[in-house]
Amino acid sequence: MTFKNSRYAKALLSAFLLWLAWPPMPYTALLLLIGFIPLLSVVEDILQWDGQKKGKQVFGITFLSFFVWNTACIYWVFNAMDAVMPTWVALLISLIPFGLAAVLMALAFWLYYRLRRVTGKVTSYIGLVCFWIGYEYLHQSWDLAFPWMNLGNGLAQFHQLAQWYSITGVYGGTLWILLVNILLYEALLSPRKTWKRFIAPVALIIIPAGISLAMYFSYREKEDPSNVVVVQPNVDPYEKFGHLSTAEQVQNLIRLSDSVAQVNTEYFIWPETAIPQYTDEDKIRYDLNFRTVQNFLQQYKNGNVISGISSYTLYNTAKTLTANFDANSGMYYDSFNAAIQIENSAHVDFYHKSKLVPGVEQLPFAKALAFLKPVFAGFGGTTGSYGSQPEPSVFFAQSGIGAAPVICYESIWGAYVAQYVSKGAQFIAIITNDGWWGNTSGKDQHLEYAKLRAIETRRWVARSANTGISAFINQRGDIVQRTKWWTAKALKQDINLNEELTFYVKFGDYIAFAGCLGCGLFAALLLLNVRKRSFKW
Repeated sequence: MTFKNSRYAKALLSAFLLWLAWPPMPYTALLLLIGFIPLLSVVEDILQWDGQKKGKQVFGITFLSFFVWNTACIYWVFNAMDAVMPTWVALLISLIPFGLAAVLMALAFWLYYRLRRVTGKVTSYIGLVCFWIGYEYLHQSWDLAFPWMNLGNGLAQFHQLAQWYSITGVYGGTLWILLVNILLYEALLSPRKTWKRFIAPVALIIIPAGISLAMYFSYREKEDPSNVVVVQPNVDPYEKFGHLSTAEQVQNLIRLSDSVAQVNTEYFIWPETAIPQYTDEDKIRYDLNFRTVQNFLQQYKNGNVISGISSYTLYNTAKTLTANFDANSGMYYDSFNAAIQIENSAHVDFYHKSKLVPGVEQLPFAKALAFLKPVFAGFGGTTGSYGSQPEPSVFFAQSGIGAAPVICYESIWGAYVAQYVSKGAQFIAIITNDGWWGNTSGKDQHLEYAKLRAIETRRWVARSANTGISAFINQRGDIVQRTKWWTAKALKQDINLNEELTFYVKFGDYIAFAGCLGCGLFAALLLLNVRKRSFKW
């Protein structure tokens, strides 16, 4: 095998190991601890190589590895788009999520390579960790956010080893995975051919894993039960907005809810857009579907319904960037992918989804790309310009119970979900519509990531999926109950409410902030070096 071919083989080996370790693959998560070793070897090989354009080699080869890994894990993105647009268009658009994260990942390795040329190994390794964490934080914060492939998410399938996420969040997992890979790689390179060279990396594996297992087996939930029902109506997402009337869908949800409910049931959780008919929020109390739900709740004294709903609000002027003008009424309006809480009173709460899917639910960089708004309007069957609210809000029942209404995509943001908890949420209600992706690993990954939210906050998760997997997850991240794919079913569970705040809820993504600070410092060091010498790839 030639030198060049060996580098590509190592890159593909890394992609294979990382894919094999990723949810929903069972019992393989520890492969993440060695998945970057072949890529680290590639960078070292290129550094020692006497050829030209080394930087381009580093970027190109690492991009190949990460592109293959990302595509293998989130191939289902194409499935969702292929159902609503021509295949060639779906393929082109799929290249954005497949390739964008890969570009940012490769950039982190390229910056590491540049740092290796001007500093020592230890400093450059610290730089690599910071650059990677910086990429992950960027990719959860900007308008093209898609943090699905953040390294820390990879432990979701083996959540017994991620119990310390209640202290660190998923960035603790990212940090652990990167450090173990680096120490193992250095141990393999060590000229000392004895077992002692593996003491540090093995200790870094065993100690956090041991602490996590101890936390898992010793954790005890405080008894504070509440009876909750989650409903999976199993309505085809491509038919629910036209083929079935909203009244029929509401009646189906009520029937399923009634089939398992108890007199003391306090919450019924219905999925995202369970009430698909666009409803004026200011006139909700006069809406027929709203009244139907309230009539249903009369037999449950303390009952509340949290449901997804398509809603809108009217304005006299363009109050928001996302507001659209309706020529017929002469009014402006915002459409929302929303959650509503309905109870046995006149009080109604709305929550407007904040973490919107780029392109599907929002126009990225709306001010700069406003001219593309008509293109996105038809993408995925949605408007491409939903309104939103800037921060989460908690639904409080008359009994005082606080529920976090988390809509679909939002459940992969640990710090965002933690904000609900800091505001008084005692359990997490995830409402989603995972049927867009079909029977693929997308729905399974989404469920697995919800386990991490339970651990970070030590809150039960009640997950209602229109089509997908509905489930109850306890405070340790164990899936206590779950439905099957493409099955209409309701589940009931006595969950324990919790008011205590974890370290992570109190302090958030402090590891990410530290990593971004380091990223900035190392980037400044590279820029200073560029000024001193001619820049070469």
